[in-house]
Amino acid sequence: MTLPKTMRAMVTMGHGDMDQMVFHNDWPRPDPGPGQVLVRVAACGLNNTDVNTRSGWYSKSVTDATTGSGIDDVAEEDPAWGGTPIQFPRIQGADACGEIVAVGEGVDPGRIGARIITDNWLRDPSDPLNRNKTGYFGSEMDGGFAEYTVMPSQNALSIKSDLSDAELATFSCSYSTAEGMLSRANVTDGDTVLVPGASGGVGGALVQLAKMRGARVIALASPSKHADVSALGADRVLPRAPNNLRTAVGEEQVTVVADVVGGPYWPSLIDILQRGGRYTCSGAIAGPMVDLDLRTLYLRDLTFTGSTVIDPAVMTNLIGYIEQGAIQPALAAIYPLEELHAAQTAFIAKKHTGNIVVTP
Repeated sequence: MTLPKTMRAMVTMGHGDMDQMVFHNDWPRPDPGPGQVLVRVAACGLNNTDVNTRSGWYSKSVTDATTGSGIDDVAEEDPAWGGTPIQFPRIQGADACGEIVAVGEGVDPGRIGARIITDNWLRDPSDPLNRNKTGYFGSEMDGGFAEYTVMPSQNALSIKSDLSDAELATFSCSYSTAEGMLSRANVTDGDTVLVPGASGGVGGALVQLAKMRGARVIALASPSKHADVSALGADRVLPRAPNNLRTAVGEEQVTVVADVVGGPYWPSLIDILQRGGRYTCSGAIAGPMVDLDLRTLYLRDLTFTGSTVIDPAVMTNLIGYIEQGAIQPALAAIYPLEELHAAQTAFIAKKHTGNIVVTP
């Protein structure tokens, strides 16, 4: 196979507004190094990490909700998810689906032709369980907003599925994030899980994966999205932020809150938890600064868990769920790669249900 020397790519040049994402028709195509594979990208999903990294929202100097706009006072030392600087230019995009077209030294050539999705967590092969030695695809190395991308061979997970490329590109970030949260919270068939923001990519995945575990699910979403969220399997769907959440929930015993929203409504989410309940969090799109009454935490015997770097087994399990048809994609829209600005604008507006994907 003859591969082109250049490729089409959307390249993020620095922190700021969307004008920092610049489309190139002739960006140099990467070559796979030792232990790496070259993937022809068929589709790549959008996620909050792309937006937050580009804007610099992860910096502790930022206290406002995620808007996607450039932030003037980003601290230079901690603008990326890991609290460290990020190198530009950078091709973002974590949720790639595609085909392996070349391999580097030490990789079995038999992998060429394999259809793959990404395990986004870049681990130290000699110390894979050490969370302090992790990076993220599309952040610490170039990602999938391009025609071609390279990644460690172990991060290119072979998959056999009748789903389209765009549908497969909805899983890697949203569903692994959700499964990681539910695993940290030890969700079982004895739980009732409350999911704020249930119409988003992670929220919808939480609904499906919590139901897979046999849990009862109460979802919060805008009324216009209730039918879509119900179709994902939620047992009940309530308004996005009821004035009195306890009254809205009624006699239900909420044992787990799985949250990526945060913001001013957060105290209501904590207050709804039953004694011994668990709160698990992997996002704060409505704002990272919240009010906590410590008496609620300790007098009610609550457990709080953060969830970012997932266990390696999560993606292996997720591949199995997809291949068995146990979970379904929630594909909201497909945009051409060169229209990533419009795609990310729609993603930030949150008027969709599920995931948005670009195709190069």
